[in-house]
Amino acid sequence: MWHVVDTPIGPLRLVAAGGALTAIEFSPFRDRATDEVTDEEPVLLQAAAQLAQYFAGERTEFDLPLAPKGTPFQQRVWAELVKIGYGQTASYGDIAHRLGLTNAASRAVGAANGRNPIPIVVPCHRVIGADGTLTGYAGGIERKRILLDLERPTLV
Repeated sequence: MWHVVDTPIGPLRLVAAGGALTAIEFSPFRDRATDEVTDEEPVLLQAAAQLAQYFAGERTEFDLPLAPKGTPFQQRVWAELVKIGYGQTASYGDIAHRLGLTNAASRAVGAANGRNPIPIVVPCHRVIGADGTLTGYAGGIERKRILLDLERPTLV
């Protein structure tokens, strides 16, 4: 089941199965002709509400049942991504070290990061290059910049 929501970074398609969020897709969307579109699935309604709060600056953490599909290594990487706090960033090497691996695993971490099926909620946008530069993002660098800017604390 899926549902599309409008956001400041364009339409996002929220996908659920078995009562859990399984994907967030950036537009343009790939065909899902065999899946059912709905605006009544509770987890999709929760995800839409929490994303709206996030984009309004009212939410810094998500509380949703998640069921991303991936290899055991990808699952380990994604579990580390959710530990990167709102407004913080980490490099691919940082993630590799948190997994008990060396910098040589940075490419594998980057590949797993790029296959994250639930961006924003599993914050792969918070992973940057070792030199602090914005590196690839499935939604495009401009979306990544917008998300990081949204999370940047404003000085009063």
